Amino acid sequence: MGLGPPDRERTVSIAGVPRAVGAVGVARLVVVHPRPLVGALPLDGDEGVLGRIAGAPGSLVVAHPTVSRNHALLRWDPGAGCHTLADCGSHNGTWLEGNPVRGVPRYLFDQAVLRFGDVLAVYERREVAVADAPEVSLEAVPGQSLAAVALRAAVARAGHDPSPALIEGATGVGKERIAAELHRLSGRRGPLVVINCAALSPSVIESQLFGHTRGAFTGATTEQLGLFRAAAGGTLFLDELGELPLELQPKLLRAVELGEVVAVGSTQRQQVDVRLVAATNRSLADEVARGKFRRDLHARVSLCQVPVPPLSARRSDLLAWLDRLHRAWGQARGHAELPPLELHTDAALALLLHGWPDNLRGLQRLVHGVATTTARAPLTQAEVVAGFGGEPAPRVETPPPPSTRTPSNPTPRPPEAPRPPEAPRSPARVRRPRPSAQELLAALERLGWSIRATAKHYAVERKQISRWIERYAIVPPARLDEDDDADDPA
Repeated sequence: MGLGPPDRERTVSIAGVPRAVGAVGVARLVVVHPRPLVGALPLDGDEGVLGRIAGAPGSLVVAHPTVSRNHALLRWDPGAGCHTLADCGSHNGTWLEGNPVRGVPRYLFDQAVLRFGDVLAVYERREVAVADAPEVSLEAVPGQSLAAVALRAAVARAGHDPSPALIEGATGVGKERIAAELHRLSGRRGPLVVINCAALSPSVIESQLFGHTRGAFTGATTEQLGLFRAAAGGTLFLDELGELPLELQPKLLRAVELGEVVAVGSTQRQQVDVRLVAATNRSLADEVARGKFRRDLHARVSLCQVPVPPLSARRSDLLAWLDRLHRAWGQARGHAELPPLELHTDAALALLLHGWPDNLRGLQRLVHGVATTTARAPLTQAEVVAGFGGEPAPRVETPPPPSTRTPSNPTPRPPEAPRPPEAPRSPARVRRPRPSAQELLAALERLGWSIRATAKHYAVERKQISRWIERYAIVPPARLDEDDDADDPA
């Protein structure tokens, strides 16, 4: 398997190119730069050598002059549930998250950014393969990352279900666009009515939602239907639902559960046929725990859940999003079709490693900045970092300029039978990233809640595992192994 000229089945694209429909592998390497090589390499076997030309079975071919004949080895570690990465003595080096890979192999993690010479790739891994949903518009949910595929699958499930739906995601991830797609998929003939709960004061939000009668309060000179009745036969989208005052939540629960609303100033119940879609940028489950949101309302509005991942969890889509937003910027200014933004490798790497706390809004700000101030030339790392708008730039170690010269001996092993470095026998020799709370909990459960085994798995002292457990507020079983209670010897 390899990447040379673009392949229609493997090209990672936003629009204009048909996407392959079917199951997605649980692990793959997505080349995102340079543009002619963009595509996905499934990691199906136990190991594969990435290089410029095909070698042994399972080779990962990336036909670029800065990639060595045998550049790097990716090997599956069943105990860790991920791949390791080792350099094979390449001429231009192998980099993980902006840092050189030398000596012992390094563990990979979902969304890890890899560099081979002047080629950038993103490692993607999911526990379960997810089938894409072709009925979901790529305009509404763009991207070919595994996260985007899973999001389209969730949108398809919620779109065909008449139950209330809750879209959860950080600010700037495109929740309103997803709400519009849910309305389209529902087939409801009525309108999509949108309201932002955070934009209305508590004194008017009740009458906005449920309507009011004439004379219900000072200034109510005419009757108002309210948004529930305005959305009859369609969808009501409540953005920022977590901002809804606690005292209004029982009325919303009744409207959602029984399909009844009572206008302010009236005692008459009105039947409404409305599908509710809500969105929030905070965890409503946490709000319930703090007493800020009703548990029964949360249970009702979240029958269909659509979690939207942040941009940092869709790294393989990021450069395609950049092109998409650049085209939209040009079209809004009367340009029929702008050429894609060209990027130096270091500039593309800075984009991929950035945290994007503002998500798509931050990327839009960058596009506006570079499109209005930069000449038509490959963007440099400095120009990209200047467009981050004061957000901290990623810290990376800059590699030397790649050479396209093929070394006389690109690897210290015979080309016909490359033998990359063996995976370390002792886990302590391999640096592993700090696990997330979910990853740590999964490891503890898999290892029978043994602190000793978990410490060995992560190549840290047992006291570090205990600190992580406390940090993430993980509640262990009532009794751990007695051997695990003692601290590591000095």
